[in-house]
Amino acid sequence: MRYFNTAGPVRPEDHYTIDILGRINLPEILSLIEQKKYFILHAPRQTGKTSSLLALRDYLNKEGKYHCVYVNVEDAQTARDDIDRGIKTIINSLARQIRISHKSLVDKFPNYLKLENQIPPDDLLNEVLTQFSQNLDKALILLMDEIDSLVGDTLISVLRQLRSGYTNSPRGFPQTVVLCGVRDVQDYRIHSSKEKAIITGGSAFNIKAESIRLGNFSKEEIRQLYLEHTQETGQRFEEEVYEYVWELTEGQPWLVNALAYEACFELEKDRSKEITKKIIEQAKENIIMRRDTHIDILIDKLSEERVQRVIEPILYSEEEAENLNLDDLKYVEDLGLITKKNKHYEISNAIYKEIIPRELVYTTQHTIVENEIWYIENNKLNMEKLLKRFQEFYRENSEVWLEKFAYKEAGPHLLLMAFLQRIINGGGVLHREYGLGRKRIDIMIEFGGEKICIETKVNRNEKSRNDGLRQLREYMDKSGAKEGHLILFDKSKNKSWKEKIYLEKIDEKITIWGM
Repeated sequence: MRYFNTAGPVRPEDHYTIDILGRINLPEILSLIEQKKYFILHAPRQTGKTSSLLALRDYLNKEGKYHCVYVNVEDAQTARDDIDRGIKTIINSLARQIRISHKSLVDKFPNYLKLENQIPPDDLLNEVLTQFSQNLDKALILLMDEIDSLVGDTLISVLRQLRSGYTNSPRGFPQTVVLCGVRDVQDYRIHSSKEKAIITGGSAFNIKAESIRLGNFSKEEIRQLYLEHTQETGQRFEEEVYEYVWELTEGQPWLVNALAYEACFELEKDRSKEITKKIIEQAKENIIMRRDTHIDILIDKLSEERVQRVIEPILYSEEEAENLNLDDLKYVEDLGLITKKNKHYEISNAIYKEIIPRELVYTTQHTIVENEIWYIENNKLNMEKLLKRFQEFYRENSEVWLEKFAYKEAGPHLLLMAFLQRIINGGGVLHREYGLGRKRIDIMIEFGGEKICIETKVNRNEKSRNDGLRQLREYMDKSGAKEGHLILFDKSKNKSWKEKIYLEKIDEKITIWGM
């Protein structure tokens, strides 16, 4: 039986899959190869880059017009500024791939062990690729995966050797080199210990013709992937599952596969029973709580300063995109953490939107001593009781808690989310909407069949209050909620808590809470 893949490249004989080559715009890539161009293929981690490269390799070799060789250079990451070790590791990896996947080319590959003693490392890769290309009866296409895993002078040396050999292609060097990684090479800022300077990727490798970004699955591709399971096992998906998975993931390939694997191979193994939206909801919660590798990598990135400089203002929605460093924005976008929608930068999908604030207050959430039973009456949330308690909690604990947060500016909003998550865990669902320039955070609680909207804003002046009320009413109308709460955080240091803490009933549906 095949299954949904959540680790490593896709193998069609083992995994459910869609048309891999269709995801990378094969006609465009073939045209670039025909034109003898060097180009970049980049996308966030675990979106199918390696699977796409291997499928392209197999397609080109089957076509018979070129010799196409794939190599993953990640083994050389630890070499960092040790160019000698780094370049030799890459050549060893290339030789190993040829022994495994291209046995007919083994005798065409140069004696690199002998060359190591004759050629300096800054020219060794160039020389190996030159001799290899000259020994072949057809042009060489080289696919270099995980290029941005390389560090420092090793990365600079690889890029410069490729640039140097480019003028001798296609007979004396690869006709096309595809560099594949998370980021576009022009965005690299590489610290060179050798030159005591920061070298940009564009200056080290200025021969690229195009940069192609691998996208997420479309709604139709999610359906196609899931129907592979239905066709093979007979297990069906409830119709609303497809739309719900799209809402949760925006087509992020690992998330799409992980939700289905958890649902079909862990939660509901009886193939006669349908996979429902409720099962997918539980699968999502399991993945988040278990901190699978993909989630763990995402969480680890949150501690990087340049990631924090982008994510923090998104969390409290006060900054505009033009106020942020463009390189930082591009970096975080390339990581797959954010995307631009309707002129606003937002967290890329609903699952990431949930993971990020939950992770940033993970310890806080689990050390808040609140019993949810105090706020639940007849299986309904008593929001007035709950938010009154949060006012007390915020007044008593905010200074201590906020000091612990790395993301201090977003601290009040994160503390509220932690408090709410602690209360509704297991009994309801917390939806979050936030993004650069939105000037507010939208929170919706679904509990006991009811929808409750919460808007949070920084209270700067009367305009904050008026805008917040307008936005809350719009959100309530859009979501169909019958109850709404506007929370205004006052960060001014010249006001007493007595002035900051208040409750104002606007009407029977809307309440304002000062903090």
